Amino acid sequence: MTNVTKSFIPILVLSCQLCSLLPAQNATGLWSSGYTVIPTPRSVNLDEGDIEIDGRWAIVPDGIDAQEISVRTLRRDLADWHRLQLNTAAPSDYVIRLSIRPGTVRTGAEAAIEKQAYRLHVGDRSVEVTGNGRPGLFYGVQTLVQLAKRGPSGALLLPKGVIEDWPKLQLRFLHWDTKHHQDRIETLKRYIDWSARFKVNMIGFELEDKFEYPSHPVIGAPGAFTTRELQKIVSYALERHIQIVPQIQAPAHMCYVLKHPEFADRRCDASNYQSCMCDPNALDLIFSMYDDVIAATPGVDYVFVSTDEVYYAGNCAKCSQPYNPENRSLAWVDFAQKAHEHLAKCGRKMLIWAEFPLLPEHVKMLPADIIDGEATFMPQEKERGMRQLAYMAMQGAELLFPDHLSLDGQKGHLEQAFEIASAGKHWQGNPIGSYGAAWDDSGLHNETFWLGWSAAARYGWNPGTPALDQHVAEFMRVYYGSGATGMTDVFRAMQRQARAWERTWDRTLSKVILTRY
Repeated sequence: MTNVTKSFIPILVLSCQLCSLLPAQNATGLWSSGYTVIPTPRSVNLDEGDIEIDGRWAIVPDGIDAQEISVRTLRRDLADWHRLQLNTAAPSDYVIRLSIRPGTVRTGAEAAIEKQAYRLHVGDRSVEVTGNGRPGLFYGVQTLVQLAKRGPSGALLLPKGVIEDWPKLQLRFLHWDTKHHQDRIETLKRYIDWSARFKVNMIGFELEDKFEYPSHPVIGAPGAFTTRELQKIVSYALERHIQIVPQIQAPAHMCYVLKHPEFADRRCDASNYQSCMCDPNALDLIFSMYDDVIAATPGVDYVFVSTDEVYYAGNCAKCSQPYNPENRSLAWVDFAQKAHEHLAKCGRKMLIWAEFPLLPEHVKMLPADIIDGEATFMPQEKERGMRQLAYMAMQGAELLFPDHLSLDGQKGHLEQAFEIASAGKHWQGNPIGSYGAAWDDSGLHNETFWLGWSAAARYGWNPGTPALDQHVAEFMRVYYGSGATGMTDVFRAMQRQARAWERTWDRTLSKVILTRY
């Protein structure tokens, strides 16, 4: 049971059976058979009957090291989740065989997706988990652990049959935002483990001042992660086929940097919200921050350059061009070009938020290998050869608890994410991944995001499947355990109570009118 369960249950205990949420005609075959897997596998062919897994069974690493992460994860999770200790003493007639065989599953997809494919074959006396590559084997193990369930007699069961599976999108991001809090390393490792269970392979880690930045130590808040600590987190994630991608707010949203007096001369027109985009010293400051996080994230391929809400691009006394929409856009493009050049020299690929003040006609000036996290300018990005992420936001500025569920005629984040993943504008381009955002603007605890994060992970892997009510039910079973009941009603009540609490606040409109944009 997770910490969030312990905090929710005393508030409200309701009796709703999860399975009653889902009309049988809409259910996937596994769910109809009583089995749960997040994300939903692409191809499932079930045979008649189940098999029992007990202490007679042994893991057999075939052509891989006995300490490979897939082997260790399977042994640990069967023990922790299902209280099953496998046979390690002697050869057994009942085996779970783990192997890597390139080309086992024919996906027809690009190489980066091909290696994530796996086949799971459950027979009477053998379970075969075969990955096209190491990531695929690891994902097959995650499916196996989730599938196992206790039957009426208490025996641990698996369904007989064959599952072949691979993701639709190569990069599946979850978003850790640390504006208003800092988690312990142990907590982040637990988040990584849960991300791995949902087959996430990218974390956008929005560090703000929660990193030491050795080049400019004043930026780091007290207790900020050191380079060595961040390297430990990165190494733990990489072993589980997850990249911790540093996400650096700049040139806007830089209050955490520009509030310090020593950086006052880099501010845009005296504001500590944004740096001056015409000042070489401001660029040197930002790029030195990139260098610091790159040194702390070895083995990671990307840096997320958070170019969102750059409202004052080119609006600085150091800028020579008139302040107008065209020059705002060109100033934004100039920054993106220089950031890309710097990161390319460091061997990193670049992700951005392609948005205001960028104009459509200037997209052609961007480097073609930049990835747009918002899929903003589809015709122009497609023509340029850029790729996109399916952006699914799980929280904006809600207080206390996110609006996960659709209530009282208003769409919740889950419904919006389902629609975006299924038919969003990114499909008009050449999408490479998905992004499950969870902004920390209101300081919500990350535990409250897991329902949304799991949906983003699921629909990045297999867009549009299953229906949302099944996803909610499956999440409650996987995250809280098969014995937990009523959790969907608890989430619904928490959401209603949070919105009711928000409505008790008096809100007075500001009398200050902003006259300069």
